[in-house]
Amino acid sequence: MTKELATAPIKPLFAPTGWKTAALEHITFQVPDYRKEAAFYIALMNWKLRSDDGKQAVLDIGDWGSAIFKAAPPEQTTALVVGIGYAIDLGNAPWNAKTVEEELRKRDLNPVADKDGKGFESFHVKDPDGFDVQICNSNGLVKARKTPPTAKLEVELPFEATNWQTVWLDHFSYAATNYKATVSYFKNLIGWQGTYDEGSQEEVLMGDVGDALIRGGNPNDPNFGKPPANGKKGAPRNVRINHISFGIQPFDPDAVKDGLEKRGLRARIDTGNTGDIHQTAYKSFHTGTPNGYDLQMSCVTKDTRLIGSVSMQPKQ
Repeated sequence: MTKELATAPIKPLFAPTGWKTAALEHITFQVPDYRKEAAFYIALMNWKLRSDDGKQAVLDIGDWGSAIFKAAPPEQTTALVVGIGYAIDLGNAPWNAKTVEEELRKRDLNPVADKDGKGFESFHVKDPDGFDVQICNSNGLVKARKTPPTAKLEVELPFEATNWQTVWLDHFSYAATNYKATVSYFKNLIGWQGTYDEGSQEEVLMGDVGDALIRGGNPNDPNFGKPPANGKKGAPRNVRINHISFGIQPFDPDAVKDGLEKRGLRARIDTGNTGDIHQTAYKSFHTGTPNGYDLQMSCVTKDTRLIGSVSMQPKQ
């Protein structure tokens, strides 16, 4: 494709709601050994245990997000992200569940209500690939994080704790069947903002919550959706968040690398292919969690949220 065709916009999936993403309610991981995974994040990323009911653990990510580690079914052997919840701002009006439901139904999003009877209200919808998205008010984990967590984990930490603080959601890495459709979905549903379309992905800003890299097939490609020319079956629908990058502080590349390796963890450098980690603006490492998830740690903070994109595409 030409650049013009590859980066040309598509028709919006539906009319904008006018809503904005106000906070990260939670990220839900489904893992074979949820307590082992929770202990790993507590030790490495300094997350705090809020609750553990024997089926799942809820952890605070600083004061700005939550992670839910749920026990996976026996046939699942690695960690998966199975859902993300966002607290939303309706603009000039306070949260109203009836209004939210009506607007979702107008857009044929088939909302499923989920509430706790204590003030928390939400709806589950599906993104274009069927991924679970929960939109809610701020009376759930967003509110809970305002009080200190006091729960105790029933397993030992896997290694000596670091002094790193998780300060920012650098990015979700969305692998989508049609990245332009997924971008349009979140822009028009909960107010995410685009940066630039590269022809195979777009980085979007989730308000003051963090960023997402949405990657995948391009619907402007004349061969989009067609089987391969060699007659073999095409790749399966890629419906997953294949890694998450969190900004940590302090971030000295040598100290972070040493901190990972002395705990028996890999430290795979990722600078966005822009050079030596000591010289580049974007600095990060990937490592694996006990249940096989790809965890990325970067130097990115809210104030430097686009240094990766700028370093790779400075003219944009």
